[in-house]
Amino acid sequence: MSKRPYETSERVDLSGEPIHWDLGSSLSYGEYLQLDKVLDAQKPLSCEHDEMMFIIVHQASELWMRLMLHELSGVLECVRRDDLGPSFKRLTRVSRVQTQLLSGWEVLSTMTPFDYSAFRNALGRSSGFQSYQYRLLEFLLGNKNAELIEVHRRDPRIHERLTRALQAPSLYDEALRLLSRRGYGIPEDYVMRDFREPYQPSKQVAGAWLGVYHNAQKDWDLYELAERLVDLDYKFQLWRFHHMKTVERIIGYKPGTGGTGGVSYLAKALELKFFPELWQVRTSM
Repeated sequence: MSKRPYETSERVDLSGEPIHWDLGSSLSYGEYLQLDKVLDAQKPLSCEHDEMMFIIVHQASELWMRLMLHELSGVLECVRRDDLGPSFKRLTRVSRVQTQLLSGWEVLSTMTPFDYSAFRNALGRSSGFQSYQYRLLEFLLGNKNAELIEVHRRDPRIHERLTRALQAPSLYDEALRLLSRRGYGIPEDYVMRDFREPYQPSKQVAGAWLGVYHNAQKDWDLYELAERLVDLDYKFQLWRFHHMKTVERIIGYKPGTGGTGGVSYLAKALELKFFPELWQVRTSM
């Protein structure tokens, strides 16, 4: 009787596979990805088992945020030149990245309060609040707050990058400029404003987006952009919620290592919306 596939103990037959055993002058997989640097970047400060997981989850999140910044910068350029087609693929990719970021909280939530307290003091004042990439994402999407870059003054390069992002039009600002160029009634003081200031919702802007939804067949690309932005905003809200609940599960209502109130601080952000009129318009439809 012949063996079933799952019963075999034979090795995979590599005969006939033209494998490059000798790489010659070519880069190897590890060299291309610079894995010597990546895999040497986990430096626990304690002997506690769970600290390695804690570091890797946060490093992985920073890598995913780097990809989000890369893709969203491309989306912003598409909006600026009124070429929305390529932006939809990039926004789809961003949505998949956000799913990965959400999954990170599932891994982190396997850590108990006892596990975390065993190495928490070693973190000192370091905190996710100091993630400059997260701050860049918020600025790029429109949540501007000049005060938040002060914690980065110790690193002039990062502080300068955040300052530039603070002063630049956000993705939403560029979307409104595009609506204005397409003939939708965006107030002039929204097209040209001090982009360092937090965005304030506008009835006229909500009316313009309502016009886009009523003209979806004519301006399908603007309608599709609106829906992709809603999806982006929605998943950001989910990320914030999972962040808050994971922190609550692990440290309760203790203050955060960065000096915030912890859960109480994270709860303040739950109602934040990057694109408020796109949510308001649903009630008006």
